[in-house]
Amino acid sequence: MIIQQCKLFMTDNRQIDFETIEWDDIYAAARLSKFCPTNAAAEYHAMIQLNNTHIKAEQQFRNIETAIARVKDFLGESVDCVLKRYFVSDAVNQRDFLPHNDDNVAVSIVEQASLNGSKVSVWVYFVSDCRVYEDSGTYIMERSAYKHLYNTQLCMPVTDEEAETRSIFENYVNSLARHNCTLKDNCIRTWIYVQGVDIHYAGMVNERKKFFEKEGLTPETHFIASTGIEGRYINPKSLTLMDAYGIAGIQTAQVKYLQATTHLNPTSEYGVTFERATSVDYGDRRHVFISGTASINNKGEVMYPSDILKQTERTFENISVLLKQADTQMSDVMQMIVYLRDIADYGVVSEYVAMNYSTTPYVLVLAPVCRPGWLVEVECIAIKAIENSVFERL
Repeated sequence: MIIQQCKLFMTDNRQIDFETIEWDDIYAAARLSKFCPTNAAAEYHAMIQLNNTHIKAEQQFRNIETAIARVKDFLGESVDCVLKRYFVSDAVNQRDFLPHNDDNVAVSIVEQASLNGSKVSVWVYFVSDCRVYEDSGTYIMERSAYKHLYNTQLCMPVTDEEAETRSIFENYVNSLARHNCTLKDNCIRTWIYVQGVDIHYAGMVNERKKFFEKEGLTPETHFIASTGIEGRYINPKSLTLMDAYGIAGIQTAQVKYLQATTHLNPTSEYGVTFERATSVDYGDRRHVFISGTASINNKGEVMYPSDILKQTERTFENISVLLKQADTQMSDVMQMIVYLRDIADYGVVSEYVAMNYSTTPYVLVLAPVCRPGWLVEVECIAIKAIENSVFERL
């Protein structure tokens, strides 16, 4: 095992560690970020990828599981796995290699092929000193005054993206209600995957907009941070698939919606209903969820058509401005997912990300963005240490 480490120190003995762990025997590497405040829950994000693409599919999936277990052992007994998202190259044919119910861990599976050529990569989220369990299809990470609610693999394959979207949100709202939560007050983040995004995205958007209006989410209130992008599920008939994250016990004052109007326009101006980014404050830290972000200006126009490098630069500029609004920066980013429309752009974008964000856990996957002119989209999660005695610590 080879470990490479980089530390960014913060105030009051808090620090973010970035490490890369490689295992030659299973041809795997994990980029790992660690947020470890003093006398409080630690959080970890890992992006695990394979560096040998010539081994059989079943063995690749076994190696990924071995790597996950090794990361867990590396972090220690007090750490629990909360969420695993698998990025796979052929969901229908690889379904038998994947866990669907995994010891109270929220499992997400989406066909978005890793652009390093492997069959599977995985993002794993760990938290220390917490209770993780499943309740009626919702996976719950419980700590302090909060219950963090993860609903994954929400789908209703009826070959109509509008009906599917409506059913997915209806089921999700019912799930939230079982925990005395609502879509408007408690849902923090969604990921919506659309099969054939160039064709079926508009139907999903229209149905989501109608459902949000019914639930009281409007341009005058707020929407929900989200990524809406190409992705397929293990059921090939499913046109729409959703993962969602909510928090029971959160107060309205803890949540802020980030706009960055110097660089981005409100999404409602071009007919979609999601927040550019959302920050959540606890007594000891701030979480920032950056939605899928592309090369766009504050008029809603695609910037630098057909130029992948300039689009990538503008995308990260937009993300930096959003982070700054939450008093965070790229060095606070714990993980990021980079989506590309064209596999031929992998070399340029991979080189850019490796040069500028080499220690951050990230993965590049094949997933066309919702507007054809956008060649690249990026989402991320940042964490920053704060002190706010008004709110409970995480």
